[in-house]
Amino acid sequence: MIQMRNVSKVYENGAVALDQINVTIEKGEFVFIVGASGAGKSTFIKMLFREELPSEGELLVNGHDVVRMARADVPFLRRGLGVIFQDYRLLPDKTVFENVAFAMQVIEAPRRIMQRSVNSVLDVVGLREKYRCFPSQLSGGEQQRVAIARALVNAPDILIADEPTGNLDPETSWDIMDIFKRINAAGTTIVMATHDKRIVDTMKKRVIAIEDGRIARDEARGAYGYED
Repeated sequence: MIQMRNVSKVYENGAVALDQINVTIEKGEFVFIVGASGAGKSTFIKMLFREELPSEGELLVNGHDVVRMARADVPFLRRGLGVIFQDYRLLPDKTVFENVAFAMQVIEAPRRIMQRSVNSVLDVVGLREKYRCFPSQLSGGEQQRVAIARALVNAPDILIADEPTGNLDPETSWDIMDIFKRINAAGTTIVMATHDKRIVDTMKKRVIAIEDGRIARDEARGAYGYED
């Protein structure tokens, strides 16, 4: 599902973000990416949806050769991915329903399918009754649920999350993680960068630790491994 072979990323200023990374993530896995700030986690995550490209190496995501693919083919890569950010990135002038539906409008999905799919994912995240609300009328946790629904609405094979609980209180964070667990149990592959030690230590999923651009640990039932 995801393969990185000797992947390195060096920015124009000479900073080495990733150095000879080799990783395979299989279908249906739930993987935490951990490490200190600046270790290379965000670069790792951004490469999966081609916001960043490797300086060298091979990267295959969901059957796509990310390095060699033409720019015109990038939308086809991203249709199989759902991406969730720490800052939600909701459209402030659109309702909950419209924010989620926007992801289907981009791929020109038929309206009847859009209606059914949006309602379905709003049920998954527990926000069906708030479909007419605007982001400013929601709590942080509710906004993150909308972001999750938007990422799920096109039924992605892989869900990529960058610090999805970073702005949330502990109780809300666990509510969000319960959603992720259910999504993963249904077969979706999840790759999540996080600093949340409690969540990583409790869930006992696969943990890939990145330090100074290199993989320091890759454990099947790992722990966070760093002090707060």
